[in-house]
Amino acid sequence: MSEPYDIEPMFDPAMAGLDSEQAEVVTRARNLALSKFEPRAAALDREAIFPTENYQDLHASGLLAICVPKEDGGLGADFKTYMLAAAEIGRFCGATALTWNMHVCSCLWTGALADDLEMSPNDSASHRERRRRHYKRIVDEGAIYSQPFSEGGPAAAGAAPFSTKAVPVDGGWRITGKKIFASLAGHAHYYGILCGEMVEGHKPSRRDTMYVAVPANADGVRVAGDWDPLGMRATVSRTLLFEDVFVPADEALMPRGIYYQAATRWPHMFMTLSPAYMGIAQAAYDFTIQYLRGEVPGTPPVKRRMYPTKQLAVAQMHLMLESTKSLWLQAVRDARPDPAKADVLRAYAAQHAVMENANELCQLALRTCGGQSMLKALPLERLYRDSRCGSLMLPWTAEICLDRIGREALYRPGETDLADAD
Repeated sequence: MSEPYDIEPMFDPAMAGLDSEQAEVVTRARNLALSKFEPRAAALDREAIFPTENYQDLHASGLLAICVPKEDGGLGADFKTYMLAAAEIGRFCGATALTWNMHVCSCLWTGALADDLEMSPNDSASHRERRRRHYKRIVDEGAIYSQPFSEGGPAAAGAAPFSTKAVPVDGGWRITGKKIFASLAGHAHYYGILCGEMVEGHKPSRRDTMYVAVPANADGVRVAGDWDPLGMRATVSRTLLFEDVFVPADEALMPRGIYYQAATRWPHMFMTLSPAYMGIAQAAYDFTIQYLRGEVPGTPPVKRRMYPTKQLAVAQMHLMLESTKSLWLQAVRDARPDPAKADVLRAYAAQHAVMENANELCQLALRTCGGQSMLKALPLERLYRDSRCGSLMLPWTAEICLDRIGREALYRPGETDLADAD
């Protein structure tokens, strides 16, 4: 059972539509992050060190297997429960929440999400058999899976086939390519690689995307480059290189064609980076309240709450935070296969709002709390740097969200302006 802590949840369980079991999972995540992850966060950020101890704690608590189905030994959390749990972790360590997402997606996508998709009986049976092997590694051994997306081109945004190639050979594939900004690089046990299966006589297509678990210790897998970024430093997102890596067929995380079906029918799957930043937004507001009340540990108990300018700033922050949380929660609750157009537009809007408003809230917090809050001894400076990174992250960057909202609001499927031009 989770230990009780005197801290309010980000979302009221009843308002969020959580049952008692789902609420306990979210509470477990909050308590673990508050007690274990927050005290380590500053040192991990300063040295750009992967949070290995946090992952050991996630395994011990069962949260490493949060989205592994119950019949396979996990907690069986659905999309909504995971998103709320991840937001609570992001509230106390953004980098851990972000890397945890890369791991959890290997379970969420292959588990509850895949179960919503159409598969032949043979594909369904083989998929369930294969995923049990992956889940057993996580549950029994604490294996960490990563999910590198970016390649430096348009593939991660869904605009082109992935350039990392999987060539079918006897017993599996030979994989060649690279992934950049690969969170957990050098620390995951398996890399869930999205790659294009080369079909002889066919032009590469997004429909041929394969999702394959590449063992980190396989011949031809290398981690390259330095890692010294502005924020999210403990994600350790170095470059991954795959040089003619043989991967057995049993390491497929999804059958042929299923990733493409998921990407087109379950678009909310691409929102799972947002909880880390939703948590950071909450943390910036929480810190401001604590600071103005003179309650920040390690600082003099000086109250600054009596000044009208401070009160006005807090009111502005509260309005922005609550509107962002409400929009985000509604988008999370909308998630399902084949959502309505309005639901997809809301998902883009929620993603944009979280990524941009998290940084805006951190800016307001810095201005309101004043010069001392810039010191690295306090968490707000780290929150500010981490918050700036979200808008840049594929597959739904802030710019991509704006582009898709504008285009999809104005055009119905298949419409063009060619006739008007004539």
